[in-house]
Amino acid sequence: MPASDLRLPADFLWGAATASYQVEGAVGEDGRGESIWDRFCATPGKVRGGDSGEVACDFYHRYSQDIELMADLGLDAFRFSIAWPRVLPEGRGAVNQAGLDFYDRLVDALLARGIQPFPTLYHWDLPQALEDEGGWTVRSTAEAFVDYAEAVASRLGDRVTHWTTHNEPSVAAWLGYQLGIHAPGRTSLADSVAAAHHLLLSHGWATDVLRGGLPDARVGIALAILPAYPAGDGDGDLEAARRFDGTANRWFLDPLLRGVYPADALEHLAPVAPPDRPGDLETIARPLDFLGINYYFRQLVRESPDGGEPVFVGDPDAPRTAMGWPVYPDGLFDLLVRLRDEYDPPPIYITENGAAFGDVRGHDGSVHDPERQAYIHDHLAAVARAVEVGAPVRGYFVWSLLDNFEWAEGYSKRFGIVYVDYPTLERVPKSSFGSYRDLIARMRSAAAVPVAGR
Repeated sequence: MPASDLRLPADFLWGAATASYQVEGAVGEDGRGESIWDRFCATPGKVRGGDSGEVACDFYHRYSQDIELMADLGLDAFRFSIAWPRVLPEGRGAVNQAGLDFYDRLVDALLARGIQPFPTLYHWDLPQALEDEGGWTVRSTAEAFVDYAEAVASRLGDRVTHWTTHNEPSVAAWLGYQLGIHAPGRTSLADSVAAAHHLLLSHGWATDVLRGGLPDARVGIALAILPAYPAGDGDGDLEAARRFDGTANRWFLDPLLRGVYPADALEHLAPVAPPDRPGDLETIARPLDFLGINYYFRQLVRESPDGGEPVFVGDPDAPRTAMGWPVYPDGLFDLLVRLRDEYDPPPIYITENGAAFGDVRGHDGSVHDPERQAYIHDHLAAVARAVEVGAPVRGYFVWSLLDNFEWAEGYSKRFGIVYVDYPTLERVPKSSFGSYRDLIARMRSAAAVPVAGR
């Protein structure tokens, strides 16, 4: 379909996203406690180049400047996360009012520019004190999360309506507790299964607290979905793709939207079953007001020749980002249609979508990133196609507003539509910033207008 024929609704929500540890910096200021990412970054060999979020983009001090960039973009909404260690330095107990003061100022500044705050309560920066007590592998951390959610809601709930409890619980559990790639760096399948359950349980408990105290609250969760495609037509590859889908995707979709764990994945993980107690799945499945979907790429899968875990196959025809991820916009369309058909989901927001490329500043100081412009356009085209066939997508948040600390990759990968010169912290809008701004303006100018071409 030509770009000129693609359409999205006039009330479609346009946004950009960030996360606290990736942009804020100021890790030792105003009473903030240590997080698992502070500890992980301080452990030799865990993060590329020995980088950390100690300074990051200095958003903590420069947020006013960044909000002006958001206003220039014409954003409807800004997705950010709240740092649990800023609010409760020990994870529970006394509230650090200075930490809440920062988010209070941030919310007010956003609203003053007509930008809706979309806070996420947990984007992976667990207080280290709670990790020392067992982290997400123990039920008490889920209980502490509820107290944290209540503290934040009591301060910001008079102005914030849309709340995301967790960002990508699959990544927090599998990469942090099984593969050791992310903080806290554990390598135990049993730990990861327990962590996944308690992350989901804490979502359900926090949903009750938010709705109980804030009658106008709209509560959701953001899931990283990695669509699995069989590499070949054989039954073995089909089964391998389904097996991967079970633990990567349905392990989170099914409890949230159906109130059950998928039977095939439960069988696969039987030796390390989730610590499910009576009533837990009912709590996890509290009705969502919205579902956040983070999509970056698909996964091609084939069966293992020795009957082991599914084998990942390179996508031979797809261009790749600087992360090595294949660019496959049709995967987003397929995913949204699948959700429509299989889950009857609530309103969906694309809470993250973007790409890292090897951006450099030219002699004139500008940053041209045509690959990212194409990536954003093509994925928005996929969203538009899905909306046309009934997928309930209500908005799109590009990842990310700023180049930032990219977890285990440190500062080696740039996802932003704004270039950050890390030595000086200067912000330089990239060409993708301009094209995204123009797209939003055109979409807003009429009830339905063509998606911008490349």
